[in-house]
Amino acid sequence: MKTTQTDIDPDFDLVKAASTFAALGSEQRLRVLRTLVRAGPEGLSIGELGGRTGVTGSTLTHHMKILAQAGLVVQRKEGRSIICAAVAYEELRVLSNFLLRECCADIGCILPEGHDHD
Repeated sequence: MKTTQTDIDPDFDLVKAASTFAALGSEQRLRVLRTLVRAGPEGLSIGELGGRTGVTGSTLTHHMKILAQAGLVVQRKEGRSIICAAVAYEELRVLSNFLLRECCADIGCILPEGHDHD
């Protein structure tokens, strides 16, 4: 059986989640990521992304750098354009599940209808 980081350190999920949430801890970064998620895997040019989000220039560059370091987005050069795309759809799903996986674990009762997170 392959050993993973979470097998070694039970707080790894917490550390990873905190790091990713920190990258999303800005209204502008969250707007940028949501816009890229909506754009799909083809992404948007940096100009189009700026136009859709209202975040431009060095501010957009700064936010893209933070999101890229968190592994949530990538940038690639296509001709003279820089294309930005969200890449961590599964990471975002894992992050959501991190918040919900222990939902209601301490109340010791049957969950209300429609309150299933599986």
